[in-house]
Amino acid sequence: MRVQVAIVGGGPAGHLLGQQLYKAGIDAVVLEQRSQAYVLGRIRAGVLEQGTIELLNQVGAGARMHREGLVHGGIELGFNGRHHRIDLHKLTGGKRVMIYGQTELTKDLMDARAGAGLTTVYEAQDVTLHDFDSDQPSVRYTKDGITHEVACDFIAGCDGYHGVSRASVPADSLQTFERIYPFGWLGVLSETPPVSDELIYANHERGFALCSMRSHTRSRYYIQCALEDKADQWSDDAFWDELRRRLAPEVAEAMVTGPSIEKSIAPLRSFVAEPMRFGRLFLAGDAAHIVPPTGAKGLNLAASDVRYLAQAFAEFYAGSEAGINNYSDTCLRRVWKAVRFSWWFTSLMHKFPDDTGFGPRVQAAELDYLIRSEAAATSLAENYVGLPFE
Repeated sequence: MRVQVAIVGGGPAGHLLGQQLYKAGIDAVVLEQRSQAYVLGRIRAGVLEQGTIELLNQVGAGARMHREGLVHGGIELGFNGRHHRIDLHKLTGGKRVMIYGQTELTKDLMDARAGAGLTTVYEAQDVTLHDFDSDQPSVRYTKDGITHEVACDFIAGCDGYHGVSRASVPADSLQTFERIYPFGWLGVLSETPPVSDELIYANHERGFALCSMRSHTRSRYYIQCALEDKADQWSDDAFWDELRRRLAPEVAEAMVTGPSIEKSIAPLRSFVAEPMRFGRLFLAGDAAHIVPPTGAKGLNLAASDVRYLAQAFAEFYAGSEAGINNYSDTCLRRVWKAVRFSWWFTSLMHKFPDDTGFGPRVQAAELDYLIRSEAAATSLAENYVGLPFE
């Protein structure tokens, strides 16, 4: 097979890039190690920035999102037994976010790709990347016991943190930066109505809590937990009891509880790999960076990366190499701003195990400043809805 771009990874980043390239008239194939059902079975984030919403509209994959997604113009910060609203819409000159599950977004992109008759290879095993330091790169994989080779102009590594793309880069060509947080998130998905019309981020002496949702009838809740905790150690009743303790009394009383339909624990980390380009190989999304979910930036950063990458490829085929040459630097400027915001918001809202004096008092002062200073609230709002693209 010969294509212009081989996309490794069939999650939201790979499929969004594929749809952009299709709209630009650039031939691409998507190679995914897992089955389609496996990819769609992963429970992931669901807060879309304004720019991500617009990008999905541009590639023709936004119709169901607008029918079923929940538009939010604000978030609530909970502390000292009270909740305070940050008006994102007002503070950012009219911008909002959309609550729409990553699984649903990925399905929409998959359907758009299939509807256009474009090639996606699922269960592509033993993927290897070759000669990306030359102008004749290729990708090999095994499918049904047969080895295949894709010759291409470029390889887009959209296969996540544990994927083959970043692992194929020589170690001495890569610089990584990482921070591991000393806690995790225990998350529960339930067929219950959300306790609030907007997301609630709660700072409490017992630990962080987040009240989120996937629809008007499906809720997603999180509590900060110890890294060594296991999901099966937490009964549903224990989870709901602990969540209630961390919320304002009137919110806790209004909460509708029910059996969990999914329960898992996720560790929190910040990770950045530099650069994001190696010859004809380009990293995007989780293959290049991870942020803690507090700021809702992971999926949105992936969308930002592939937006820049699609533009760079389009410029290349129009006769300019400026886009591909600047890709890494352009992406990393936005990445590090998102890493900063996610680190700040995580540090503000969580209880750190070894910090019992100075830290909590600084958190209390910062939270009080946020609700009293329009400038401080505006900074939070601008980052939450998404900084402008370059």
